[in-house]
Amino acid sequence: MKIRVLHILPNFGPGGAERLVVDLMEAMDKERFEVAAVSLFPESGTMLEQEVREKGLNVFFLNKRRGPDPNVVRPLSSVIRTFKPQVVHTHLYVLRYALLPSLFHRVPVRVHTMHNVAQKEVDAVGKWVHRLAFGFLGVVPVSISQEVASTVRAVYGPRVQTPVIYNGIPLERFSGGGVQTWPRRGKLVWIHVGRFAPQKNHRLLVEAFAQALARLPSMELWLVGEGPLRPQVEEQVQKAGLVEYVRFLGLRRDIPELLSQADALLLPSDWEGVPLVVLEAMAAGKPVVATKVGGVPELVEHGVTGFLVPPGDPGALAEAILRVASSGELRRQMGEAGWERVRERFDIRQTARAYGELYLGLLEKTRGGYGHR
Repeated sequence: MKIRVLHILPNFGPGGAERLVVDLMEAMDKERFEVAAVSLFPESGTMLEQEVREKGLNVFFLNKRRGPDPNVVRPLSSVIRTFKPQVVHTHLYVLRYALLPSLFHRVPVRVHTMHNVAQKEVDAVGKWVHRLAFGFLGVVPVSISQEVASTVRAVYGPRVQTPVIYNGIPLERFSGGGVQTWPRRGKLVWIHVGRFAPQKNHRLLVEAFAQALARLPSMELWLVGEGPLRPQVEEQVQKAGLVEYVRFLGLRRDIPELLSQADALLLPSDWEGVPLVVLEAMAAGKPVVATKVGGVPELVEHGVTGFLVPPGDPGALAEAILRVASSGELRRQMGEAGWERVRERFDIRQTARAYGELYLGLLEKTRGGYGHR
């Protein structure tokens, strides 16, 4: 009998956690696991929702409203009762809604992936729920890096056991070279992929790029994504006189092709878990310049696959930009080293196997075995 796994997440928006769930659903061993997912929010026409439909993945969409909505617990409970999972796997803030129904229906294994450092993962209510779930109710928190694991122990107590399973990506999606989908203009291209939100620190990104551009003007910056801070960043670009050098590409489905066309990735975030875009850039053979935050140093080998700089330091970021931009040979060497590192350590098939082994090990420890008790 196949083991039924139910992922629960807020929605299928453009974030890394959502991308990971879709990739995991595809990569799990179909002979051993039957996998479905629940989106608490209804469909809203996102690109990932379209991909889920095109691939025929088993997904339930509920009708959660914005803000706290306890009414979503009942339809979620109905899905759990109908699907009868042996494993409920929650993501982001949804544990506050999924905990009670998964306990009520006696789901043997309850796993929660920590996609970010524990201090930033959820709000105060979420931390209270997580503390209860991890400490007393048998929910297993999975950390996506050693740094995230250390924050889990710091926030929820040193006795909390949190296995580390690194995120992975489908390598074949990013290693094909790709078709040109956005015109280059004969300049060295830096790319940033991420939501226009405080975490990503676009303001520092533009400031550092301006400093570097003053010394090496044959560059341009592609900004991929949307978010509430985009108008402010557009205004900053205009005031700095960078309109000819910074291009806003919006939300895109052709990230692999864009990474293939770019020369290097920039990621100046103030905090991160394990950003998938870093792995994607490395899989595309591109060097990475990023801030030394969260799990990023566990992905980027400083001086080998890219450069790591302190967060909040535009001068250091500008210097790293110039070092990479000034040497085609350095970019080639770093790109090759990044590809090898991703191939060896961050293939989605490795991630899927690790989660599968975790599920099986936890099921063995439950008295009910593979069935409901």
